[in-house]
Amino acid sequence: MVFNLMRKKAELPSADEALAGRDAALTLSGKHFVLDTPLTEPWPENANFAMFGMGCFWGAERKFWENADVFSTQVGYAAGLTPNPTYEEVCSGMTGHNEVVRVIFDPATVSYEKLLQIFWENHDPTQGMAQGNDFGTQYRSGIYTFSETQNKLALETKSQFGAKLQQAGYGPITTEIIDAPHFYYAEAYHQQYLGKNPNGYCGLGGTGVSCSVTS
Repeated sequence: MVFNLMRKKAELPSADEALAGRDAALTLSGKHFVLDTPLTEPWPENANFAMFGMGCFWGAERKFWENADVFSTQVGYAAGLTPNPTYEEVCSGMTGHNEVVRVIFDPATVSYEKLLQIFWENHDPTQGMAQGNDFGTQYRSGIYTFSETQNKLALETKSQFGAKLQQAGYGPITTEIIDAPHFYYAEAYHQQYLGKNPNGYCGLGGTGVSCSVTS
C-alpha cells in the first residue's frame, strides 16, 4: 500500500485522473513582504519574467530575493492540469502541478543568466520527482521559459552544468525545460514564507558544484 502511494506520487496524472479544480482564481492583495513591491499586475514597463521549480517553493523564492536584484517574486503552481489548484490538491499529486517561483526582473539590473546560475547552484537537478527529503511531482526541477532566448540559455546551461555534475559523480539532469505555462498564485501564507518565518522549514540544498555563467 505504501509502495503504491509512493509510486503514484512520482508519476504525473493523466488528464482523466487529474482533479477538476475550479473556475475562480485566487486573489492576492498587499505587497511583497521583503521587497515592498507589488505581487500582482500592473508590472513596470521594463519587467521581464522568469519561472523555476527547484523543490519546496518557500526556499526557492528566498534564493532569488536574497541573491539577485529582482523587482518581485511570487510562489505558485504551474505545469499541471488542474485549474486554480489549492496547496492540498497539489500535494496530493493529482494536479500535475509543480511548486514554482515566478521572478519579475529588469534585465538592465540583473541578467537571466544570473537567475539561471542561482537556479542551478541552489538545488540538485538530478533527483527526478524529489528534492532532498521532499518527494512528489510538485518538487521536480523545472525551467519555464518566456522566450526563445530564455529557452536557448536554459538548454545551454543545462548542458554545461550537466557535464560538471557528472564529473562530480552525479547522475544526469532531470530538469524539464518547457514554454512557460499558466501561473496560478499560491495562497497568501505561502508568499515570502521564509521572510515572515525566518526559522521555517527549507529543504533546499545545492550540490556544491558551481555553474559558471555570465552575470
